[in-house]
Amino acid sequence: MRGHKKIITLVVALLCLGLLSQIAPSGYTRIELTEEGRGEKILSVVAPDGEPVTLTWRNSQFGYDVTEVFYARGGLIIQDQVTFSEPGGPPPPSVSAADVADLYHTGGTFDARGLSRPFSRIVYRIGEIGDPKIRVKNKTAALKKAAGFGGRVILTTAKPKLYEFLFW
Repeated sequence: MRGHKKIITLVVALLCLGLLSQIAPSGYTRIELTEEGRGEKILSVVAPDGEPVTLTWRNSQFGYDVTEVFYARGGLIIQDQVTFSEPGGPPPPSVSAADVADLYHTGGTFDARGLSRPFSRIVYRIGEIGDPKIRVKNKTAALKKAAGFGGRVILTTAKPKLYEFLFW
C-alpha cells in the first residue's frame, strides 16, 4: 500500500509539472529564425518585453544601408523604426510612418520612427547583395551565411512556455 502512495504522489507531481510547463508567463516573447529548406533553427531566444530586435542589410537596388528596429512585446515583435541611409552620406530626413511603404519601393534615404507595426511571422528571401543580419539579446544571426543566396529564413514569434525559461 505504501508503494502505491509513492507512485500516485509521483504521478500527481509529474502531472502538475507538466501543466505548469504549459503556462505562458506574460512579459516575454520567443523569437525563432529557421532556415526553410532544411528546417534548421538559426536562432531561438526568449526576450523580455522591450528587448530590441535589429535587422541590418544593404538595399541592392539603391545601395543604401538599411536598419530596421523592432522590439519584443507580448509574443510579437513590433517594428518601430526603419532607416535607409547612404553609406558615408548625410543623416537621412525624417518621414512619417504613412510614407514608409512607398519609400521602401521608390528609393531615397529616410528615417521613420514610431511605426508600431506588429509581426508574428516574417519571411526573408536572401539575395546575393545585402548580407542581412538580425541581432537580439547579444546574439547575431547572419541570414545569408545560414540560408545562402536564394534561401529563405522564417522569423516567428510567440509567447514562450514556462519550460522554455528552464532550458534556454
